[in-house]
Amino acid sequence: MQLVEAVYRATASFPSDERLGLMAQMRRAAVSVPSNIAEGAARRSTSDYLRHLSFARGSLAELSTQLEIARRLGFHDSAADAELLDRTYARLNALIRSHERRIREPDVSSESPIPDPQSHA
Repeated sequence: MQLVEAVYRATASFPSDERLGLMAQMRRAAVSVPSNIAEGAARRSTSDYLRHLSFARGSLAELSTQLEIARRLGFHDSAADAELLDRTYARLNALIRSHERRIREPDVSSESPIPDPQSHA
């Protein structure tokens, strides 16, 4: 969520003619990352979760490219945002590797990684 907040703050100062262009694309890509992680976590299989984690990683790649475009156009240049993007990549890649191991290990349950709230009532 920090990445989404950072992108919204960064794009708020973009030129008004970018509202429907680069600004909208960057915000959509940023929101897509946690949204895909959440949707995948709600799925009932590890393979579905991995698929959505892959979508999230694709959105991160889009955002990385868009941040570079914004930098080159002089709209935004923040080392802090680049560092946040790198940390998000690292965490997401670790999560993907962890769940790929689950698929390779047949004795590991393939239930949803999100606990059923009804089971704790």
